[in-house]
Amino acid sequence: MTTRLVQINMKAHDDAALGRFWAEALGWGIDSEGPGVTNLEPVGFSYPDPAAVCIDIIARPEPKTVKNRVHVDLATTSAAHQAELVARLQGLGATLADVGQGDVPWTVMADPEGNEFCVLEPREVYGDTGPIAAVVVDCADPREMARFWGRATDWTVHEVTDTQATLRSAKGVGPYLEFIRSSDPKSGWNRVHIDVAPYKGDDLEAEAARLRGLGALDPTDAGFDQSAIHWKVLTDPEGSEFCLLTPR
Repeated sequence: MTTRLVQINMKAHDDAALGRFWAEALGWGIDSEGPGVTNLEPVGFSYPDPAAVCIDIIARPEPKTVKNRVHVDLATTSAAHQAELVARLQGLGATLADVGQGDVPWTVMADPEGNEFCVLEPREVYGDTGPIAAVVVDCADPREMARFWGRATDWTVHEVTDTQATLRSAKGVGPYLEFIRSSDPKSGWNRVHIDVAPYKGDDLEAEAARLRGLGALDPTDAGFDQSAIHWKVLTDPEGSEFCLLTPR
């Protein structure tokens, strides 16, 4: 029994408008499973598949007040492509952002609702990931995150240092999952988080128990009735929320 990363969950004031931005940015298709929910995935994609990590955008009224602890890095193939992509995203409503990055070769941007993301300079390692090079998570201890997520999922740990840990699907496709050391403290619920799911035929309760045995916790300030939803909200050992979806 195991699980794997299947999507990113973003909160938004206007899920449909933000969905249109990201669909245009990534060249993906757009759908909705119900009011206040916008679903994004590559055109012709058969969900779930490690070839892509999809995006669900959920309408919520709370304001964004701090830098997100989860963001995406976008891949480019050349310096010209990077410049063209930055210009195109600005035309769609993105803005340049300063998160204290200093003089770096990548471009930090924010989507129309202020969610940070990066447009990377060309890097050979991301040549086959698709438009999303990596899903990046701020953390205090990348080594601990590699330990937890390397056991929690069937993804392969590729690199572990004191400053960064990198995982990718064992099939060698799709984006990377990267944990970057950050001194910024976690503040409030994450407006962007990752969703993982067991495989079809597995048991949700048993998988939740397995993850708790690895160090996952139940949130102490959920603010909602967990019995009213059909998935599990958990936190990693550092307190960052993630959702364990139903088997699929």
